[in-house]
Amino acid sequence: MVRGDGSGAGGVDPQQLWLNSDRPRKGRKPAFSRAAITAAAVALADAEGIDAVTMRRVASRVGAGVMSLYSYAPDKETLLQLMVDHVSGELSPPDPLTGDWRADLKAIAHAQRALMLRHPWLPTALFNRRWSLGPNTLAFLEHALAALRPTALDGGAKLEVFSLITAFTARLVADEIAQAALSASPERAAAEARYLAAVAADGHHPELAEALSAPPRPLTPDATFARLLDRIVDGLDAGS
Repeated sequence: MVRGDGSGAGGVDPQQLWLNSDRPRKGRKPAFSRAAITAAAVALADAEGIDAVTMRRVASRVGAGVMSLYSYAPDKETLLQLMVDHVSGELSPPDPLTGDWRADLKAIAHAQRALMLRHPWLPTALFNRRWSLGPNTLAFLEHALAALRPTALDGGAKLEVFSLITAFTARLVADEIAQAALSASPERAAAEARYLAAVAADGHHPELAEALSAPPRPLTPDATFARLLDRIVDGLDAGS
């Protein structure tokens, strides 16, 4: 589900983050788990947005002291890592592969979009961060790489394609969420339309004027996503 292959958030070694047991390193056995902490953080982000996720708010949700959470997630960046991988578990098991790599890649992108729409904070969490690949993310990446097996792409190119599709999907979902907020304000939408009409008519932007005068395309989010995804995937050169 993630874009990059980073070395971990907050200075945490990926092996410590993903391979160690679900227990704090010190102290007695707690009444909560890393999974419960992560689920509470996801629920908070779903309800109030990613900025609402603080160690104090999450601790309150699980009925723990703030300091006890640091045994599981030493900082918010690490907690975000856990959250992203947690929701990536919803992508598994993905649909069986068909052998048509373009169709399978499009299905992967649609699954990612559905996940991001269920968790609107996810595109924001993915931008401008380096990520360590957790178990759920690795499972989905494995599925995507298998989808690309029929191509002539080498391993590095396959990883690039997966990164491209994930970044494209996250960007469009972020725009879709922003447009939904804009449509809730008709005055703002009307002002944007008047501005573009004025710019197109000023004589200094002939290419934009021509583009805006073209027959309208279906503008529903589903249609827009499918159309642009077709352009990206169908335009990939599987031989390079």
